[in-house]
Amino acid sequence: MGNPGTVPRSMTPQQASTLRIPLSCLTRIPELKENPFRQRISEVFTNCKNSSQLTHDGSNEGICFEEFLDMMSVFSEQAPRDLKVFYAFKIYDFDEDGVLGMSDLECTCRQLVQDGLNTDEVATVCRKILEESDIDGDGVLSYLEFEHVVTRASDFMANFHIRI
Repeated sequence: MGNPGTVPRSMTPQQASTLRIPLSCLTRIPELKENPFRQRISEVFTNCKNSSQLTHDGSNEGICFEEFLDMMSVFSEQAPRDLKVFYAFKIYDFDEDGVLGMSDLECTCRQLVQDGLNTDEVATVCRKILEESDIDGDGVLSYLEFEHVVTRASDFMANFHIRI
């Protein structure tokens, strides 16, 4: 259908509804290019993969227009805080089990610090997070516990956005 990374100038309605843009194109958005969670963000917003939907380069890895709009709406500066908190939780819930356990926190910490901390230091940080935030003491952060922590973070709304 043409050059990878570009959308054809004209398409039939059927082609438009099945077109998926390669995820590599998302890195053209500066905030995603530099974001250590760019891969996870892509995974969260491309959750309705359908094998019949192909990118214009012939693969089925990509994001459809509706998914792209959802992502940009969530990262809009005008998006409600509750929506942003919901998607932040989904992004950090790497194993998608509905809670943020030690493995999720370790993945999140490693993403943030890259190679800046060793394994023991990452584990210590994550244990401290649980000590401070796990209100019911069950060893994981529920959505409500996560929401409680995030709503106290004054810079959450200022940082959880993409400007285009």
